[in-house]
Amino acid sequence: MKNSNSETYQKADFSSLGIAPALLDVLTRLRYVTPTPIQQQVIPVAIEGKDVVGIAQTGTGKTLAFGIPVIQRLAQIKGRGLIILPTRELALQVDETLQRVGRGLGMRTAVLIGGAAMGPQVRDLGRDPHVVVATPGRLIDHLEHKTLRLDGVRILVLDEADMMLDMGFAPQIQKILQALPTERQTMLFSATMPHTIMKIATGYMKLPIRIEVAPQGSTPTRVAQEMFIIHKDEKNNLLKRILDQHSGTVLVFTKTKHGAARLTLNIRNMGYSAAEIHGNRSLGQRKDALGGFKTGKYRVLVATDIASRGIDVVGIALVVNYDMPMHSEDYVHRIGRTARAGSGGLAISFVTPDQRNALRNIERLIGKNIPLSRLLQDNKQNLRV
Repeated sequence: MKNSNSETYQKADFSSLGIAPALLDVLTRLRYVTPTPIQQQVIPVAIEGKDVVGIAQTGTGKTLAFGIPVIQRLAQIKGRGLIILPTRELALQVDETLQRVGRGLGMRTAVLIGGAAMGPQVRDLGRDPHVVVATPGRLIDHLEHKTLRLDGVRILVLDEADMMLDMGFAPQIQKILQALPTERQTMLFSATMPHTIMKIATGYMKLPIRIEVAPQGSTPTRVAQEMFIIHKDEKNNLLKRILDQHSGTVLVFTKTKHGAARLTLNIRNMGYSAAEIHGNRSLGQRKDALGGFKTGKYRVLVATDIASRGIDVVGIALVVNYDMPMHSEDYVHRIGRTARAGSGGLAISFVTPDQRNALRNIERLIGKNIPLSRLLQDNKQNLRV
C-alpha cells in the first residue's frame, strides 16, 4: 500500500484538482471554494481511477472527497457507482450531498436502506441510477430478490468501514465484495485502521494509495474536552445544570436504546425540547428527530452510538457523553459531531468511578488527558483517575 503524507500538500482550491469544468461550475455555485485536506489529496488520485484508502476524522469532508470523483468518472465511463454505509442516516446524508452536486448534471441515485418500503426502492432501481447508496443488509435483500445486479458496478466506496465491520456487517460485506466485478475502482474510508480493514485493502483492492490526514484516533483540534467524575444517580441533576448553563444545540449519547428513551423523557421534564434517535425508532421517527434537531425544533437530541457517525449537523454547540462508550474509538466519533466545518465546540463526559480503565484507554488513544471539570464539589476530586 502506497502512502501519502498530508504535510507535503499546500493549500489549493478546487480548480487545481483536475475537476471537470461543468462540475467546477456546480461547486462554485454551491460556494465550495477551498477543499479540506482529505478532499485535496483524494480527489486528484481518485479522478485518475486509482484505489484509495482514506483515513480521516469525522467531519472532514469525506463525502465530497469521494463524491466528486464518482460523479466525474461516471460521466466518462460506462457503469455504476455503489456506495455502502453502516447506517440509514449516513446513507440519506450522502445521497443528499450527491444530489446537491450531481442533480444538475443529470445524475440519478437510488437509496437502499432498511426500515423503508421495498417498492419505491425497486422503482428507483428501474430508472437505471448512476449511483446506488445502500446499507449492507438492504443491499443483500435486493440481491436475493434479484432486483439489483452488481455486475455493472465500476466504482465502489466503503464509507465508515471500521464502524460497519464493528457493527457485525463483515459477512455481508464479504458477500457483496465477492459479487462485484474484479475490474473496478475501490475507495475505502475509515477513521481507524484495524486488521479487518487492512485485510479488505490487501485482498480486494489493487495497490491502494493510503491517504491519512490526521493520526488515527486524533480528535478535532477545536473541540474543548472536559469530564466530570460522577456517580450514576447524580447524572440527571448534572445534565440539567449543564443544559441551564450552556446555550445552543446539544447532542447527548447514551449506552442503550432504553436509556435513550428514558433520558429523553427526563430532559423534556426539565423543560427542554428533546428527541431520541436509536435502533428502536422507525425510519420516519429517526428522520423527524434528525430533521427537527437541524431546524431547531428540538434543542436536545439523545442518541445511541448508531448516531455517533450518522449525524452531520453544522453548529452543534455541545456533545455530552451521558454514558461513556463501550469502545474507545467511539469517543472520537461522538465528540466529532461538534466543531464541524471549522467551528468550535465543547464535549463533556460523565465518568463513573468504576470506569477508570475505559478512561485510560480513551486518553491513550487520543494522546492527551481529558481535563477534570472544577465545577464539582471538592469531595469528588479525589475520584480523578
